[in-house]
Amino acid sequence: MSIKEIKAKSILRKHKKIDSWFISLYGMNFYRGCTHNCVYCDGRAEGYYVDGEFGKDVVVKVNAIELLKGELDPKRKRIPLKKCFMMPGGGVSDSYQPVEKKYELTRKALEIINEYNFPVHMLTKSTLIKRDTDILKKINEKQRTIVSFSFSSIDDKISAVFEPGVPSPTERLNTLAFFKSEGITCGMFLLPVIPFITDTPKLIEEAIIKAKEINLDFIIFGGMTLKDGKQKNYFFNMLEKNHPELITEYQNIYKGSKWGEATKEYYNLLYMTFHQIAKKYKIPTRIPPDLYNDILIENDLVIVILEQIDYFLKSEGKTSPYGYAAYSISKLKQPLSTMKRELQNTKGVGRTTERIILEILETGSSSYYKKLLC
Repeated sequence: MSIKEIKAKSILRKHKKIDSWFISLYGMNFYRGCTHNCVYCDGRAEGYYVDGEFGKDVVVKVNAIELLKGELDPKRKRIPLKKCFMMPGGGVSDSYQPVEKKYELTRKALEIINEYNFPVHMLTKSTLIKRDTDILKKINEKQRTIVSFSFSSIDDKISAVFEPGVPSPTERLNTLAFFKSEGITCGMFLLPVIPFITDTPKLIEEAIIKAKEINLDFIIFGGMTLKDGKQKNYFFNMLEKNHPELITEYQNIYKGSKWGEATKEYYNLLYMTFHQIAKKYKIPTRIPPDLYNDILIENDLVIVILEQIDYFLKSEGKTSPYGYAAYSISKLKQPLSTMKRELQNTKGVGRTTERIILEILETGSSSYYKKLLC
């Protein structure tokens, strides 16, 4: 592993609208590159501009904490930051990868997040997060903490091949059980499942059963993307060594989509399988609204719930107007509660959507949404 230290110009990334997967508007990367070296990671793709060899070389933003302190300080903000879960870490780097042991940027960031009274959602594959139990509990007492771990499966042998630089699924599950025992909300991100390897009904059900056993609060599921170029070439090289019989199968479902998506037919069957099993065990497949409806401003709350309804319907192969309605609401400047009589003037909002919005504004949730959730 090689480490390169740099000084960044900024650290806080603001999304165009709230992310309904993580309930977050703000992310931050203290490192670029990730030595967890997961074979399927799309951080290898050219579009992320990661320096050096992905999986071996890491860039450290040594001034990240100084920048973050200034960017979160309300005294320096003309427009206050919206309340939501802060997300240390991102798609191209795990905030608890091995280099964190030396630099402790994630821990220092959590201290600042606690100082400025934001909730936090941590997504990692590393058991190093246990080191920061003290500060995560402080944030949970003042605001709220969610700890999530990602898995491609809970099979230790498969993980050793496709996730060579991370603790085993067994260790990750034990860490989630530990945080649950500490009174912290915990979730499983069962993603990406690896086509024809970890996407089987048997392995998906095993993961869901384990999540229920340790009383996880939700499971979020997703298929794998494979972008042409470095990511696809690296993955196919590993596939050739370990599962050469699957090369043709992969070529049949990954046909050069801009975003690396597999065919619609593959995803439809995959998501249908997952949701059928999840419903059997009655586990929420998105972060439940009672974990954030007292945190988000009303427009963001409506956006999140509408987007999640949209996800559920489309995962069943149905059409949905709710995603477009959520996008339109994200462009509004005024609070929805001030325009209750004008909701249908918003693009994508018809009578049914209007009723759902009014219920969310009144109760913080939607009865229709709860039926879909688990």
